[in-house]
Amino acid sequence: MRVVFMGTPDFSVSALRAILSAGHKVVAVYSQPPRPAGRGKKERPSPVHEYAASLDIPVYTPLNFKEEAEREKFRALKPEVAVVVAYGLLLPQEILDIPKYGCLNIHASLLPRWRGAAPIQRAIMAGDHETGIGIMQMEAGLDTGPVHLEKRINIESYDTAGTLHDKLCILGAKAIVEVLDNLPQSTPTAQSEHGVTYAKKIDKSEAHINWSLPAETIKNHIHGLSPFPGAWCEVNEERLKIHGAEISDQTGTAGQMIGKPLIIACGDKALSITRAQRPGKGPMDINALMNGFALEIGAKFS
Repeated sequence: MRVVFMGTPDFSVSALRAILSAGHKVVAVYSQPPRPAGRGKKERPSPVHEYAASLDIPVYTPLNFKEEAEREKFRALKPEVAVVVAYGLLLPQEILDIPKYGCLNIHASLLPRWRGAAPIQRAIMAGDHETGIGIMQMEAGLDTGPVHLEKRINIESYDTAGTLHDKLCILGAKAIVEVLDNLPQSTPTAQSEHGVTYAKKIDKSEAHINWSLPAETIKNHIHGLSPFPGAWCEVNEERLKIHGAEISDQTGTAGQMIGKPLIIACGDKALSITRAQRPGKGPMDINALMNGFALEIGAKFS
């Protein structure tokens, strides 16, 4: 199959690697333009860009497809199919119509639940017990197209956005190869009109922890925002990011430390913190973090 691949972050690299390993011909890669990164703010290509360039695959980084020259460049590649994985640009109908078999999207949810930008995070934050991968035939609407293949996976109590991301990377890579291998014979199934939800982009303003909420709600909030941007609270005038927690049946005043190494009371029950991060440091196991953190029972978290 003659493929144009369109993706940007790490999540996309696994799919590109799998498509190549399966013997499909990737004639070009499209990715977001290099962005300033690191302390020096030097422009850095995206993970997909770097991987494709290392294999001498042509890489294009248009700002959009409004110009006829960009649309003609895409047309000249003569793709049989385009595979779009977290690309970051909306594709106009004219681009969607160019490949013989259209454009396929690897979407990290069980559509129509969690259409949109942040399906992995939103599924955890909502307390979902299951999610998955859908290989969707793209159309003009936001993640509204029919689905060729769906693969499901449980969301475990310990899963964070980071661990679930890694599992779905593997699942998505397998699923897209399965669809590409059988694409001429595949007929996608229309999405249900019921159960539609939208996974809006994560805003940093959401990251502040409200300890008056039930412990399970807070745990889901923490896990859904780990590793980025990281749910946070303040204690002793210091911001503490919390990356992992388990529910405890202990009770107390919401936002107060009620047990060691770090158990914090919530509006209902409490959370035993398992992983956290102090300013200027990386995430740490809670026992290691508390060795150098002078907190005692009764400490207030806000």
